[in-house]
Amino acid sequence: MSWSAYTKDPELLVRAIRNSAFVVTARNDAGDLIGLARAVSDDATICFLQDILVRPGFQKDGVGRALLTRVLEKYRHVRQTVLITDDEPGQRAFYEELGFTEGSNFSPEPIRVFAQFR
Repeated sequence: MSWSAYTKDPELLVRAIRNSAFVVTARNDAGDLIGLARAVSDDATICFLQDILVRPGFQKDGVGRALLTRVLEKYRHVRQTVLITDDEPGQRAFYEELGFTEGSNFSPEPIRVFAQFR
């Protein structure tokens, strides 16, 4: 998802973050927000990774991997971890390296769904 996807409705973003089960952020040396990951979970059977956002200038620097790893560590006791993401090149390898398996053949739009079961 685009870094700017949520800037169209800041109130919606505030409500989404406030109602998330877990939010982790990354900041640069100046304290500016450069990444955010958030999860919705019952903390027992499922963790849904809702967002993994990294500011474009900081992508491919390990920020996304660090954010995702923090979420996975927090919910390592949960059997099912799921995320839905845009169909961007390179995402498959990124998520598979972290233990996710891709699902496909979804409609009406081309999306990728990754799930991790323990």
